[in-house]
Amino acid sequence: MNHTRIPNATMPAEATMRHAIATRDESFDGSFVYGVVTTGVYCRPSCRSRPAKPKNVRFFANPAAAQSAGLRPCKRCEPRAIHDRTIQLMQRLAQYIDKAAGETWSLARLAKQAHLSPTHLQRKFKAVLGVSPKAYQDAARLKQLKSGLKSGQSVLDSITDAGFQSTSRVYGATTRNLGMTPSAYRAGGAGETIAYACRATALGPLLIAATDRGVCFAQFGKNETALTTQLRNEFPRATVMTSHRADSPELDAWIQAFEAHIAGTAPRPDLPLDLRGTAFQIRVWRFLLQVPKGDVISYTELAAGIGAPKAARAAASACAANRIAVLVPCHRVLRGDGGLGGYRWGLERKRALIDRERAERAQ
Repeated sequence: MNHTRIPNATMPAEATMRHAIATRDESFDGSFVYGVVTTGVYCRPSCRSRPAKPKNVRFFANPAAAQSAGLRPCKRCEPRAIHDRTIQLMQRLAQYIDKAAGETWSLARLAKQAHLSPTHLQRKFKAVLGVSPKAYQDAARLKQLKSGLKSGQSVLDSITDAGFQSTSRVYGATTRNLGMTPSAYRAGGAGETIAYACRATALGPLLIAATDRGVCFAQFGKNETALTTQLRNEFPRATVMTSHRADSPELDAWIQAFEAHIAGTAPRPDLPLDLRGTAFQIRVWRFLLQVPKGDVISYTELAAGIGAPKAARAAASACAANRIAVLVPCHRVLRGDGGLGGYRWGLERKRALIDRERAERAQ
């Protein structure tokens, strides 16, 4: 298996981390660890060990990433212990937010609950959960909103119970994750128009579908009939139609860019996405979006990367629930022993995608 460092999307800037190490700032403990290549040891930022030469220092999001690079924990500062305590504290806070998603939380109030300053809470929460406390609560509220809508509750009651202060907030930024307006979601997409296009690609038939907000479905299948059936089952009451240039000109361009990427003649297209799922699933998918082309990580590394090191199986399930093939690159996650693991579009496609990306990177 090609071990790679987990992307550092939730880590502070390098200059900030170097300053934290130089000043032995305890407030950064749990936000990242640093390794010293000459000693083979990794430490937490506040470690009192003799300072290492800057050129020998490497930064990692968490102990799991440092150990996957062949480093061992410092016996003096015990970075795993402080990281584990930070994870536990932030996960308890996340559970606290989940249970009261409908309440109004200020960062100061959450910080008081965690016995931290607002600045330190913001930093540690994002390091562990991958998102800010506000973004996490928004996702929790969205989950509650979707649950209410699916149960048949009125749109207004669902919005109120989920803690949104106004309908404009729900119909604004939040719908980027919902993929459609709340009433349309509850009604199985009723009132929404979803345009799709299907093409024969190097990896078999591919169907991409999108609302006016972006790609909501990109899947391989046996043929167009099977794929459109699957799309209609996902959005049973939406108006599902074949893309025509007059109705969805961008979709034709998107699928052409997608085809070129699969064929290895163009980079991954930067398309707008509608990510719809639980807060945990969205954390997994967002993390996957930052795994470099040609790199692979294990399900264990994926779980550690989002701050849930014991949730490897849940992370694998989130990969399996991904509705947007290749654009959300769950094919870059393997078993810990280097085996391919699972892939909802077939292991042959998974292997082909990995091999093609590695070949491109080697050029």
